[in-house]
Amino acid sequence: MNGAQSLLRTLVDAGVEVCFANPGTSEMHFVAALDSVPEMRGVLALFEGAVTGAADGYARITGKPAATLLHLGPGLANGMANLHNARRAHTPIVNVVGDHASYHKQYDAPLESDIEGLARTLDGWFRESGKTAEVGADAAAAVAASLDAPGRIATLVLPADVSWGDGGVAAAPVASRAPKTVAASTIDAVADVLRSGEPVAFLIGGKGCHEAGLLAVSRISAATGAKAFIETFPARLERGAGLPSIDRLGYLAEQAMYQLDGIKHLIVAGAKPPVSFFAYPGKPSELTPPDAKVHTLAAIDEHIPAALEALAAVVAADTEPVLQQANRPAMPSGPLTPQNWVDVIGALLPEHAIIADEANTSGLLLPAATAGAPRHDHLTLTGGAIGYGIPVATGAAVAAPGRPVISLQADGSALYTISALWTQARENLDVTTVILNNRAYSILKMELQRVGAEAAGPHALDLLDLSRPDLDFVKIAEGMGVPATRATTAEELAEQFERAVREPGPHLIDAWVPPLF
Repeated sequence: MNGAQSLLRTLVDAGVEVCFANPGTSEMHFVAALDSVPEMRGVLALFEGAVTGAADGYARITGKPAATLLHLGPGLANGMANLHNARRAHTPIVNVVGDHASYHKQYDAPLESDIEGLARTLDGWFRESGKTAEVGADAAAAVAASLDAPGRIATLVLPADVSWGDGGVAAAPVASRAPKTVAASTIDAVADVLRSGEPVAFLIGGKGCHEAGLLAVSRISAATGAKAFIETFPARLERGAGLPSIDRLGYLAEQAMYQLDGIKHLIVAGAKPPVSFFAYPGKPSELTPPDAKVHTLAAIDEHIPAALEALAAVVAADTEPVLQQANRPAMPSGPLTPQNWVDVIGALLPEHAIIADEANTSGLLLPAATAGAPRHDHLTLTGGAIGYGIPVATGAAVAAPGRPVISLQADGSALYTISALWTQARENLDVTTVILNNRAYSILKMELQRVGAEAAGPHALDLLDLSRPDLDFVKIAEGMGVPATRATTAEELAEQFERAVREPGPHLIDAWVPPLF
């Protein structure tokens, strides 16, 4: 057994069953070892940002890591934007980064770089395998580290000579660090805050956004009158008919401040006190009211649902949660608008769907349109690095082959990682991508005004425009093997969306929706 074979065998034995890959020369022994460890599914992507984004989407749905295979420092660098999003989502990922043979590094070959320096920016776990006999143990440690609560990115560097060397030994799985239990004294202290008679709000994140946490928060809110909000960009929010419908805190600072206006206490569980996404002249960065106190019920590495359930048992023992009733929007008609395209999705969203949401400005009304739709998972852009949506949808579809995946995708962001469509076609994944095509970086037009920049002239606006020429997403998708259509009316979008969801394999709809701003 060589080092690469021991690595793959260890990963599989530890429950890592998928490797999203864009390999190069230094990873060829890993590639060759796939045939000796057939339990590992290799999924090829054409760009490392698609590799890392797919690993993020896979783990958000399964709760366990996928591996990535990246080519030296530049390959890791290409994947960094979506690793940043995964870090913010607390997603478990095991990066395997090939490196030059140890004896070759002294020659400063063209691809030589500071891999460790890049990986350390992810605030995760890092190790370089120095001996073939240690690769298996290193791999087991990497998997365990990725699963340490609440989940993080583990990066294992595998030099080529360590990979091809004989003497590899597969290692047994290693236990990961479980979520901490919240102290009973903390539960009691927060219960006292809720009994104080002063206005209280909850801000919930992490696994508090799953069913158990939502039910507990709804009970607490109903019993005490406390407001409840979900963090602005949750990694995975379970929602729809039969679950509590809890609003997300607004993206715009003004909206969040309005939602929290008048509260005297903010209780956070799996989330941090809210701050403005960017700084704006003359506006505060902290969004909690200045005279409000912040109380932490559960940190992100603690057992958030259990803490919420324990609190509900104290302050809402006899209170039932308030559940969202089944309710779909009426089917709209006429030309597509930022207001009506979301109603088409809400009216037709299939059972048990997974929504990978990078609609950006076009999707501001989406939560209201889908609140009463059948139960579904909603994955959002946790770290703000665009180009996440199509790869995350790809990974989610690999993770849940029996569930329809709906990728709602802004046009500008799509272009960062559009090549992930090719992987969807190659793997025959059930992903329906709806491109919200307004032919502009619409969110930047909004931000241009909000940051107080001087009146924008034609040169400034030209940098925010995606026309001249208009992008033909139908041809782009078809060129990558994905059937595609174009919709300009609500009727066309409805007919094409229904057909795409019904038929197996990937589909893309180029929906011409005018900009909201």
